[in-house]
Amino acid sequence: MLCKLSFKNIKKSMKDYAIYFFTLILGVAIFYVFNALDSQTVMMNVSSSTKELITLMMTILSSVSVFVSFVLGFLIIYASRFLMKRRNKEFGIYLTLGMSKRKISLILFFETLFIGILSLIVGLLVGVLISQVMSLVVANMFEANLTKFAFVFSSSACLKTIIYFSIMYLLVMIFNTYSVSKCKLIDLLNGAKKAEKVKLKNPYLCIIIFIIASVVLGKAYHMVTAEFLTLQETVDILKPIIMGVVATFLIFWSLSGLILRIVQSLKKYYYKGLNSFTLREFSSKINTTVFGATIICLMLFVTICLLSACLTMKNSMNANIKKLVPVDAMFTEILNMDKYYENFKNYGYNDLQIKNSKFSAKEMFELFNFDITSYFKEYIEVNTYATPDLTMNHTLGSKLDSIRTEFPFLAYDTKEPIMKISDYNKVARLYGNQEYSLNEDEYLIIADFKSMVKIRDLALQNDEVINLFGHTLKPKYSSCQDGFLEISSNHINSGIIIVSDNIIDEDYLIENHLIGNYKTTDKDEITIIENNINKLVKDEKANSYLLPSGSTKLAIKETTVGLTAMVTFIGLYLGIIFLISSSAILALKELSESSDNKERFKMLRKIGASEKIINKALFRQIAIFFILPLILALIHSIFGIMFAVKILEVFGTNELLPSIIGAAIFIVIIYGGYLLITYYSSKNIIKEKF
Repeated sequence: MLCKLSFKNIKKSMKDYAIYFFTLILGVAIFYVFNALDSQTVMMNVSSSTKELITLMMTILSSVSVFVSFVLGFLIIYASRFLMKRRNKEFGIYLTLGMSKRKISLILFFETLFIGILSLIVGLLVGVLISQVMSLVVANMFEANLTKFAFVFSSSACLKTIIYFSIMYLLVMIFNTYSVSKCKLIDLLNGAKKAEKVKLKNPYLCIIIFIIASVVLGKAYHMVTAEFLTLQETVDILKPIIMGVVATFLIFWSLSGLILRIVQSLKKYYYKGLNSFTLREFSSKINTTVFGATIICLMLFVTICLLSACLTMKNSMNANIKKLVPVDAMFTEILNMDKYYENFKNYGYNDLQIKNSKFSAKEMFELFNFDITSYFKEYIEVNTYATPDLTMNHTLGSKLDSIRTEFPFLAYDTKEPIMKISDYNKVARLYGNQEYSLNEDEYLIIADFKSMVKIRDLALQNDEVINLFGHTLKPKYSSCQDGFLEISSNHINSGIIIVSDNIIDEDYLIENHLIGNYKTTDKDEITIIENNINKLVKDEKANSYLLPSGSTKLAIKETTVGLTAMVTFIGLYLGIIFLISSSAILALKELSESSDNKERFKMLRKIGASEKIINKALFRQIAIFFILPLILALIHSIFGIMFAVKILEVFGTNELLPSIIGAAIFIVIIYGGYLLITYYSSKNIIKEKF
């Protein structure tokens, strides 16, 4: 009997609880899709290094799923509160008719069980279908070839989804049973008729709190932007985060007492139409949901920053490969290590390797009976130099003290890398970059790491001269010139000093670089070449001679693709869950309020308010409640993205604007969609039934 009644209740409530069921199904589907990613990789031909990155990604996603389950669990418990509040009168009638609280708890138990089973089944079906599309996305992200497309079902992801959501629903059942045991008949029957009291807070106290919160928030913004380089320890990073969270709460607390006061002073606006009703309803809600609004605001803030940052990183790093990896391979051999014996000894090199560091990269390969140049259709050999007499301390000159004050954590005593102008022009010609000319009394700096470019430009604009190998040199340009030597997926060149060939003292040669393009473009053939190079470390000579370190386009591309895919999937996973959760919480709160306000809207009709005016007031009320947390989240995001830009600077931020636009479109669709669904569902709830 109770089972039958529970089933009828669910069937009857499907239309009213569309958002609740939609959110649960979406949560299950997303949980399954992201946990089934490893199953999609079974059908792909990927390299061993890519497989390792995929394994790492799945390990991280599994950990993230634990956190996601807590978020979804909170959402389900919150949603169940909405369901119970919506049916207070129904439960009150059950109690009036003599039904015990134990039987009501059983009804809720069966309802939760049916809802859970239904949500899991439909969610898993949707998830399985979406995961087939995700197969193509994964293959595209990892630039893998699909040997054949096949329908894939992940039993492990399905089992994990069932276990996690079963635990969540079990907690909901316990929560519902506890709630029913504490409810009172009078509250159940008359709860909908009770209007929440609008407690007008002291306006002067609210103003003071608002000002204090704004100052604290401003300080937090300043710390994560202007004082970024001083945030070295975990405690330093936590300070602005805690300040931001507390300030956000205080802003909502103070606004809850100020908004109604401010609008009430605007008599013409306050008494126009149903504005007084709308604003008092909103004020009563914000008074009781200050903590909830804070959480939602912070979740939206994290969503905006996550989506923007991960998309920026993905797009920028993919663009970087084309620009920063213009050749197939670069091999670097360290030379003359015996001159700085102790430094290299500390890095684990043995005495023989240090003593034998006299050979170029090409010569070192030949010592291992490996003719690397036979695989190149074109190649160059260039050198870099360094001397203890030219460090950043020297190149910054008179600007050193002021720069050291602002950036105290830089390694100012690091020896500057030096190149001949002829060698750099060889590199520039091969890379397709700009070539330069220099007089014997001039130098220029090549750099592409933005933060270091700004620092070095301060010295160059001041015409700082340097002393190198007995020569005094002046800067040819008042700013760094864009360029690089090492191939990489990131902007890592913090500065190379370029001077005339005649200036260089060959005794200070420290590195030789062999750079070129393979004869073949076939990926499999290139893989064989690079595997053969890697096998050289097993040669007996490896203990006596130091093999050149290598960077290749294939290795960089695979690592970059894996890293960007991993960051993107994790960012999207958390971003989507946070966005859906915050939207659903607001939606369920509004639906609950609409259910409680049926009598008040009915009263508005009795005093002559038309359906058009009532619907307009309802939409404004819902829109304000949705938009207020979003506005503060957007303000937070401006500074959050500025903070992220400084971290992402090494990857490049040229794709930031398109990524922000893409994230904004995504948020508008999901968040705006929930707002509209909430409005139409609320309109259906308050509609007068004839």
